Formats: sequence, structure tokens, C-alpha cells
Amino acid sequence: MEIIVPILFLAFACELVDSSLGMGYGTTLTPLLLLWGYSPAEVVPAVLLSECITGLLAGLAHHEFGNAELRPGARDFKVALVLTGASVVGVLLGVVLAVNLPAWAVKGYVGLLVLGIGLSILWNHRREIPFSWRRIGGLGLLAAFNKGISGGGYGPVVTAGQVLSGVRGRSAIGIASLAEGVTSAVGVAAYLCSGASIGWQLAPSLLLGAVISVPISAYVVSRLPTQRLTLLIGGASTGLGIYTLVRVVV
Repeated sequence: MEIIVPILFLAFACELVDSSLGMGYGTTLTPLLLLWGYSPAEVVPAVLLSECITGLLAGLAHHEFGNAELRPGARDFKVALVLTGASVVGVLLGVVLAVNLPAWAVKGYVGLLVLGIGLSILWNHRREIPFSWRRIGGLGLLAAFNKGISGGGYGPVVTAGQVLSGVRGRSAIGIASLAEGVTSAVGVAAYLCSGASIGWQLAPSLLLGAVISVPISAYVVSRLPTQRLTLLIGGASTGLGIYTLVRVVV
């Protein structure tokens, strides 16, 4: 195992965005590593492993900075539990189907979904949206399905979808980080059980770069006003959706 400095910095930058907005790590990092010449079998398990560790650390950091209330019994913690439970089912289903679907179909589906959610947030950002447990459970299932198939597409759906389900933006980011950490752990276990192996050429660099960015991101979120954070989440989700669709066409 060795540290590849360019990949370390790439992971740092992607996780800085992800832990600040609740999205963007796997969705951005996976295609970039594929362009670098690594195979999907190397990239996806390594990305999931790094997100497992950093997601759990980011959830703790967001709790410590007061972005989300993740102590047992708090509503944010209950939302995280519901998301995680639904996500376990979704990620297992996604891993099972990953080998049977063409890559362009998966990317196109994820791109359209993320774009639609982002535009919905921007359209409704001034409205007071009532909280819905049913939408929260559906989000976890759908987002984890994306994660299991492609290594990405979880954060944009869970973070932006929570905002559309009545969760404030700052809490949504902390909740998404924690749920994504547990979901990624299940994804790693599922890949290992299917006979795949972790890309140890990539994993140490991804993990180190991502971990370094976590406390910085949590601090940034704690300083941003809620309204601006909601707009940033909507804009980031829209941008990632367009980026993913362009990647399908190009």
C-alpha cells in the first residue's frame, strides 16, 4: 500500500464538497478515477470503503459543531435511523443489479433523478415544507440503490430529498453523512461477499485525503445561514445532475 498524492488531494477536494453540502464525493470521484484509468471493480469498493469511514466521522463532526442533533432520541437521529434502515435494503439491491445493467442506463437514471430534485429545491426554497416520515424512508431506499450500483448518487438524493421532506439544510447534511457512512459499510461487505476485492492501490490515498477534510467541512456548514445553505444544496444537486447527464452523452 502507498499514498498517491494526486489522488489524496482529489479525495480531499471531493470530500470537502461532500461534507459541506452532503453530496458530491462518489458522484464526482468515481467518474474521475475511471477517467484516470482505474476499473470499476477497483474504484467502487475503494470509494465505498473511504465513504464508510469519513461518513461516520463527518456525522460525529456535524453533531459536535451543532449542525445536526444526532444523540439517541433526537428527531435528527431518528431520521438517520430510518434512512439507514431503508438504505441497507437499497444498497444490497443495487449491488445485486450492478453487474446486470449497462453503465449508460445507470448514469442517465441517476442524473435525471438528481437534476429533478435539485430543480424542485430551487423552485420551492421559499416554501415551508411539512415533515414526512414516508418520504424519508423512500429516499433512503432510492438513494442507497444508486450507491450500490454506481458508488455515487446517494448524497444528492438523501440531502436534497430531506430538504423536500421538511428537514432543515444544516441537519440534512449531518444526517446524510452518518447514514451514508453506514450504507457504505454495508456496500463494502456486500461487494466482499460477492467475491470482489478492495482496490488497495486506491483506498489508502482516498481515505487519508477524505478524512483530513471532515472537520473543515463541518465548521464551514456551522457558519452558513440556513437559507443560503438550502440554495447551495439545490444548486449543487442541479449541477451534479447536469454533469452526470453530460457524461452519459459525451
